Parts: sequence; C-alpha cells; structure tokens
Amino acid sequence: MSKLVNSLIEEGYLKTDVIIEAFDAVSRIEFLPKELELESEANVALPIGYGQTISQPMVVAFMLELLDPKEGHNILDVGSGSGWTTALLSHIVGKKGKVVALERIKELVEFGKNNVDKHGFVKEGIAEFYQGDGSKGFSDKAPYDRILVSASIAEEVPKELKDQLKLGGKIVIPVRNSIVYLEKENEDDFYREEFPGFTFVPLVVNR
Repeated sequence: MSKLVNSLIEEGYLKTDVIIEAFDAVSRIEFLPKELELESEANVALPIGYGQTISQPMVVAFMLELLDPKEGHNILDVGSGSGWTTALLSHIVGKKGKVVALERIKELVEFGKNNVDKHGFVKEGIAEFYQGDGSKGFSDKAPYDRILVSASIAEEVPKELKDQLKLGGKIVIPVRNSIVYLEKENEDDFYREEFPGFTFVPLVVNR
C-alpha cells in the first residue's frame, strides 16, 4: 500500500474497506499530466489543464466516505476531470454497477476516459463518459444511487441533481467553501449535513 494511502488511513480520512481497496488499486499517478507524476503522492490538489485540478487526496477520501458507494450502485460523477474519482468509484461498484462521468470540457472528457480505461472500466462497460453541463445532471441514466460533484456551486444544490437521485440516495457536493451531504428521504425532503473549510474549482454552469 502506498505511503499516501497509509497516511490517509492513519489520519482517519480513509475508513471503509472497499474505499481503501479502491485507493490502493487505483493509483493517482495514472490520472496526472506527465510533468506532474512525481507529485502524485503529495496530499495537495494539482492542475490538470483548462483551469481544472485533480482534488487533494484527503478531500477525495473524505467525500467518498460520506458518499458511501457500494457494489452494484449506479453513480453520477459530476466534474470527472482526469478520471480519478470515476476510476475509484468504478472499482467499488464493479461489473454489476455503473459510473456515469460528466465533464464540461471536451479535452478532459477524452483525457479522463483514456485514464480510466487503463483499468479496463470503459471497455467493461462500467464507466461511461459524457460531455455536458454538470449542474443539469444526466437524466438519460437516472435515477442514481449516489451523486458525487467535484466542483463548487455558489448557491443551492441544483434541483435537477435532486430529482435524478433515488429515494434513500446520497449526494456529496461542494457548496461555496463547504462540503454538503444530502440524503433523499422522500421526493421533497432531504437530510442535510454541512462540513465547512474546503476549497474547490467552481462548477461552470451554462446559462
């Protein structure tokens, strides 16, 4: 197990066996531009081009633990970037599950897709990549068991994302400088928790 994964376990960010196994199997180095590969073990966000970043490993671990993904889940990954979170989630959901990766920037859709298929997740039909406005979700593959958003929104969680979530489903999404956890209790009511003190690139919304 890498030094990074061990430190995330020791610091209490990684707790769940299936998430630890995913972090161990899916190395961050495979999702970075060549010139940044030596930084893969650093617990910091790193640029991946087009004004976007690959999130800090600590933050990814924190968000995935909140998300609580399971084998067989149908998951929407908004702001998939270089594909790291998509690959981690694909490893967890397995062949009975599906991860729909949604990214606004065309070049990053291709970069992410190629990176994720280093593990065969695209070929096996587990991960699918689409270009689109993340704030609208992706209704074609809804409803989702889980929705992960890796870019910050300035206001409230978009209604489209809430509508595309199954009853009992969970959303983890940055709102301003907090990570927000939502669990769908019925069509209009969500249990909500907020964890302040985080920084993300903004989710670009097409008006």
